[in-house]
Amino acid sequence: MRRLLSVVITFALFVAACGDDTPSTEGLQLIASDLQRVDSDASQTDVDALAAAQADFAAALYAILAEEDGDLVFSPVSIHIALAMALAGAEGETETQMVEALGLAGIPADRVHAALNALDALLEARNRVEPPVDGEERKIELSIVNSLWGQSGFAFEQEFLDLLAANYGAGMRVVDYRAAAEEARQAINEWVAGETNDRITELLPEGAVDELTRLVLTNAVYLDATWLEPFDRLVTAAEGFTLADGTVVDVPTMHGSVSARYARGDGWQAVDLAYTGGELSMLLILPDAGRFDEVEGSLSAGLIEEARAALEEAEVTISLPKFEIRTQTDLVAALTALGIQDAFDANVADFTGISTEEQLYVSGVLHEAFIAVDEAGTEAAAATAVIIGTTSAPVEVIAVTFDRPFMFLLQDRATGAALFIGRVLDPR
Repeated sequence: MRRLLSVVITFALFVAACGDDTPSTEGLQLIASDLQRVDSDASQTDVDALAAAQADFAAALYAILAEEDGDLVFSPVSIHIALAMALAGAEGETETQMVEALGLAGIPADRVHAALNALDALLEARNRVEPPVDGEERKIELSIVNSLWGQSGFAFEQEFLDLLAANYGAGMRVVDYRAAAEEARQAINEWVAGETNDRITELLPEGAVDELTRLVLTNAVYLDATWLEPFDRLVTAAEGFTLADGTVVDVPTMHGSVSARYARGDGWQAVDLAYTGGELSMLLILPDAGRFDEVEGSLSAGLIEEARAALEEAEVTISLPKFEIRTQTDLVAALTALGIQDAFDANVADFTGISTEEQLYVSGVLHEAFIAVDEAGTEAAAATAVIIGTTSAPVEVIAVTFDRPFMFLLQDRATGAALFIGRVLDPR
């Protein structure tokens, strides 16, 4: 089975009032900056600071989204990158609030986007193909792609376009929201579907863009990854999983004896399972029975870093349920709670770095994510729509059985980048 991890981030920018009609655009010609994406000269210090900022952002956003019931999955890195692209056009207090919420205050403003470019290059370097084992493929295929979809005839700031071209490789496709919003929506959805292997086919629902839209920014992260040590399908069996309310349900459970990194802390165990090449992994955190809420609550207080620091090589006998999760959520409330407020206020939002032709503000942030874990690896996809509008190692063998609610983090080990994070309350 093919392993896929893809993320799509979409920004839709709207304006305060309709401008003059612009003739429909023939095709999807490219405009914007002539600059090519540059090789980042960001320092390791800036990249480390960026990775730490993304980790903090992941934990803080998780704490807010976890207040809702049920399983959860979302992509912190993708959301963070997408908001950073919008940050490139923010000014004044709008910019200040976004910088604080994204944890970027410790990186000089003129080096933030170069650091993101450098992190992207590091993640791209994880790509590899290794000889098959027992006929099963072994590879990491990772790509990050960005694109802009702009209104024909709209006056975008050249500095904004240059910055996104140089650091995100984002060219602009011309569409006509004013006269053909539905056609533009379909074109964007087709691009998204193509970048996510048709996992996300309707990112922008009907009405998501209209004659007030001026720009949509899209980011797609694609990962095709297999486990370093796959589970044997022949030993997967239905076994009990205890839900939070004490109910026991039978779920397909995988079994394996693997060399992995393991840690135990106050009320929890953690196992870090590597994907092919050992550079990407899934960190699984299993709270002790009856302590899930307590342990989950410490996630934003540094639990992930504590677990990472305590990991040691070990021989682990692991029992892990196969699981599949899809989460759909509106992120406006969560991002507001993190401190991004002016960006959502039509009266005070300042995105003049994108354009001074009309007033722009963020009117909605929609996120959808999917993840499936089985014996071969991980398949996942996520999509976010940010709509900007107006008032209109020990020798012993350690046994870890994930037979109760647990949390997971799909990460890049070297940088700490969190590709996906979530929890499993009911693997069914």
